[in-house]
Amino acid sequence: MNKPLVHAVNVGKSFGKNEVLKGIDLDVHPGEVVVLLGPSGSGKTTFLRCINQLETIDAGRIWVDDDLMGYRDKEGQLYRLKDSEIAAQRREIGMVFQRFNLFPHMTALENVMEAPVQVKGVSKAEAKSQAVDLLERVGLGEKTGHYPSQLSGGQQQRVAIARALAMKPKLMLFDEPTSALDPELVGEVLSVMKELAREGMTMVVVTHEMGFARDVADRVVFMDAGVVVETGPPLEVINNPQHERTKSFLARMRSEHEAVAALVADEAV
Repeated sequence: MNKPLVHAVNVGKSFGKNEVLKGIDLDVHPGEVVVLLGPSGSGKTTFLRCINQLETIDAGRIWVDDDLMGYRDKEGQLYRLKDSEIAAQRREIGMVFQRFNLFPHMTALENVMEAPVQVKGVSKAEAKSQAVDLLERVGLGEKTGHYPSQLSGGQQQRVAIARALAMKPKLMLFDEPTSALDPELVGEVLSVMKELAREGMTMVVVTHEMGFARDVADRVVFMDAGVVVETGPPLEVINNPQHERTKSFLARMRSEHEAVAALVADEAV
């Protein structure tokens, strides 16, 4: 198998006395879609943020495309990189958050153009052409002149995905990208993510969307209490979990999904 794009070894992270990550090992190969499942507080989001150094790690190492994230290794001793060097590493990684974090005073087009112009020095004409193409790609070609306040949550999240893609990342990280959306808007965001997966984008996705995990992921990683409990192909982990913690979590997720589906059905009557 080809070399992993993401190579995480024994990653540890604590917030005060709270040990959030307890020795995470994980490889993600080019073109692979890995979904992180687990209850709230299991460390999924923290691990995602450690990959692109929005959080510093306390133990272990993370490489992205052979680049040691956040540090320089000199004869086994780690030295923290300068902020500018870490920012340069982050340019290669797109991240989409629960909240869309769009600039409210900028149109959809301007939001997507901003980083290539300001960070990469791309000309405004080139950035505009690329931004129009990206907004078309996420189904928002007719919304280029709209401000975030004029867009639905699903549309704002699709603008956020286009904005991340504008930097031409080698890796995309998604932190529960649909959790802040009304149920009827979830599908439009997931369809964009499915298309990215089909195009071969390497993705690490924190989500509770079981359908997406089952249909799109190459691998599901179940985390709980800061450790990887179980990992494998989605049908194996979701349909035939081996660990009691995984079984308990999936049973709870199924009952929650059934409750939401029943509520939506009642409202439609």
